[in-house]
Amino acid sequence: MSIYQILDFLGTFVFAISGVRLAAEKKMDIFGAIIIGFATAVGGGTIRDLLLGASPVAWIQNPVYLYLIVAAVIIGVFFDRYIFELKNMLLIFDSIGLGVFTLAGMQKAINYGIDIEYAVILGMTTATAGGIIRDILANEIPLILQKEIYAAACLAGALLYLLLDFAGLNFHYSTIITILFIVVLRTLSVKYKLTFPRLKP
Repeated sequence: MSIYQILDFLGTFVFAISGVRLAAEKKMDIFGAIIIGFATAVGGGTIRDLLLGASPVAWIQNPVYLYLIVAAVIIGVFFDRYIFELKNMLLIFDSIGLGVFTLAGMQKAINYGIDIEYAVILGMTTATAGGIIRDILANEIPLILQKEIYAAACLAGALLYLLLDFAGLNFHYSTIITILFIVVLRTLSVKYKLTFPRLKP
């Protein structure tokens, strides 16, 4: 099993958790939680694979993705008191998913021989598209369209990873540092309300 596949599995689980968390906030039933969790977990990866011409897409080739999503829903249903009542849990899971999926998307694109510039874009797509689908299904304005630092955190993390790789740092260390960087940047931007300036008409 490759590192990027492990990252893909981890991102799938934490994004499914964030989807189920939002479904719980919207007071959806179990079926609704499954749909939101599934769309959040595999939406970005599906778009990535379609753009890469990877057919069939990853979650159809490997049932582990489905098992991880089901596990996330079970945790959401039976352990909500211990997990979902924790403050800022949705933000934490969403941030972890951003970091993991950014690297997983980049790595898969690179493995397919895509130029590094487009690999960065596909990494960002993998990280953000599932959240966009999640928010639309839950009747929320997608975070990427709001003033929060969201896709920018993915871009900054991707550039940091490339810098660390260019410097010759071990792949595993680069991966851990990059994911932590994205999580910290995203969390701090929300906590301190760090935003980009809005365009004026």
